[in-house]
Amino acid sequence: MSLVVVAECVARPGQEDRLRTALEALIEPSLEEPGCLAYRPYADPNNPGHMVVVAEWTGPEALARHGATPHVHHARQVLDLVLAEPMAVRRLVAQGAVA
Repeated sequence: MSLVVVAECVARPGQEDRLRTALEALIEPSLEEPGCLAYRPYADPNNPGHMVVVAEWTGPEALARHGATPHVHHARQVLDLVLAEPMAVRRLVAQGAVA
């Protein structure tokens, strides 16, 4: 059963580019991780300070390993400086699947 994670980020005014850069820097190393099926940030075309990351993992263990990587640790440090509010994270499974 795969696990889809949707993370919503809102940048502080003036920090939109730093948010975009921090999230884009996670794409390549995340996709190289075992258990990562997809990893893509999206920007709201009407509000560049609002971005959403959609990632798919083989399961909770792969997501936990992702959270412990150096690239995620670095991104968290940057996000602590640029986010206007805490990141909202949703974990989703396919309908009918048992979590």
